Amino acid sequence: MSLSIGIVGLPNVGKSTLFNALTKKGVPAENYPFNTIDPNIGVVAVPDFRLDKLAAMSHSEKKVPAAVEFVDIAGLVKGASEGEGLGNQFLSHIREVDAIAEVVRMFDDEDIHHVHGETDPLHDIEVIDLELVLADMQSAEKRLERVERDAKSLPARGAQAGGDKELVAERDVLRKIVPVLQAGKAARMVPLDAKERESAKALHLLTMKPVLYVLNRKSGTVNVDAEGGERWRTLQQFLNSSGAQWTIVDAGVESDLSDVHDD
Repeated sequence: MSLSIGIVGLPNVGKSTLFNALTKKGVPAENYPFNTIDPNIGVVAVPDFRLDKLAAMSHSEKKVPAAVEFVDIAGLVKGASEGEGLGNQFLSHIREVDAIAEVVRMFDDEDIHHVHGETDPLHDIEVIDLELVLADMQSAEKRLERVERDAKSLPARGAQAGGDKELVAERDVLRKIVPVLQAGKAARMVPLDAKERESAKALHLLTMKPVLYVLNRKSGTVNVDAEGGERWRTLQQFLNSSGAQWTIVDAGVESDLSDVHDD
C-alpha cells in the first residue's frame, strides 16, 4: 500500500509546481487562486538502488518499488474552516491523506500575486495551521459532546463490553485533545500512549497527521532565507522551537529538471 501525501498551502506558493516536479504530470500552475479545484493525484515510484541490485542478483523479471501517492490540494485561505474559498471541500481532501507537505512561499515576486499582499513565511504557516486546528476543533468538540452523552447512558455494570470500552477510551482521548485544540495548538502536540493513539486515529484529525514544511525558493528573485532579515530569523525560531521537519526546494527549477532525460 502506498503512502499518501497531501501538498497544501496558500494559493500561489508553488504547490502545483512542486507536484509537477515530483510526478511529471504537467498539471496547470497558474498565477491565480483556486486554479486547482479537484485534487490532482500522482503515484511515484521511490528510487532505491538496493532494489535494483537485488533484482539483478535474482534475475527478477519484475521489480515492484515502494510508491508514494502525491495529492495536489487547492490553496487554503483564511476562513477555510468556515467554508471560505471552498474550504470545507479542500479540508475533506486533506483528511484522506497520511501526511501533509505544507508548501511555504519564500520568494518576493511582483508578477506572482500573494493573497496577503506580502511574503511572510511564518504568517503563512500560522494561517494554514490555524485553519487546520479550527477544523479539528469543530469536529472534535461535536464528537466529544456525543460520546460524553453516550458514555453517561452506559448501563452500570461491573465489566464493560468491548464497544463500551472503546467509547470510554475515545472519550478520554478527546478530553485530552479538545483543550489543546481550543488553545490553538495541533492535536499531535498531545502526549498519548500507544492505546490512546489508536483511539485518536479513528477521529481522522487533520492536525494529528505528520507535517513537512517545504520552503519554496525561486531563482532570480529575492528569497527570505538569502536576505537573512527578520522574516528569516522569526521563521527559523519557529521551526527550531517547534521541532518541525522542514526542507528547502526551488520547485520551479525542480519542475524544469523533471523534463530532462534521466541520463
